[in-house]
Amino acid sequence: TYTPKLILLDISDINCIQDVANEILNCYGCVDILINNASMKVKGAVQSISLELDKKIMNANYFGPVTLTKALLPNMISRKTGQVVLINSIQGKIGVPFRAAYAASKHAALGFFDCLRAEMEEFGICVSTVSPTFICSYHRQPAPGNWEALIWK
Repeated sequence: TYTPKLILLDISDINCIQDVANEILNCYGCVDILINNASMKVKGAVQSISLELDKKIMNANYFGPVTLTKALLPNMISRKTGQVVLINSIQGKIGVPFRAAYAASKHAALGFFDCLRAEMEEFGICVSTVSPTFICSYHRQPAPGNWEALIWK
C-alpha cells in the first residue's frame, strides 16, 4: 500500500496537467485507474453566456479530462493494463435549454472517450463512461457582475 498524497489540480488549467501527471507517475510509478470526475457548468441563455465562459467550461469538461488521460495513457499502454473512467452526464446525450456550453462539452467528452475505448481495446485498457441524470452540485451565490460565480462545480 502507498501513503496517500494530496495533489491539487485545477482541471480547467490545462497548462499544468502534464506536470501533475508527471508528479503522480514519479511518486507511484503508474496509475491503474483514472476516474475523470471533475466538472463545471453554468446556467443561462446562449446569448447571455460569454465566449470566455464557454471556453472555461470546455477546458474543464473536455480538454481537462482529455489532457490528463493523454498524459497518463502512455504509461498504461506500456504496461498493457489500466482503466479510464469518465463520469459524464446525460446532457452529453441530450441537450437541455439554458445549458448549451455544458451540454456541448459533455457531448465532446463522450465522443472522445467512446473513440478512445475502441482504440485501447488492443492494449487491454478498459475505457468506461458513466452518464448519470441530474445531480445536485455545489453552487456559489453570485456577487453582482461576477460571471464566474454563475459556474457550478
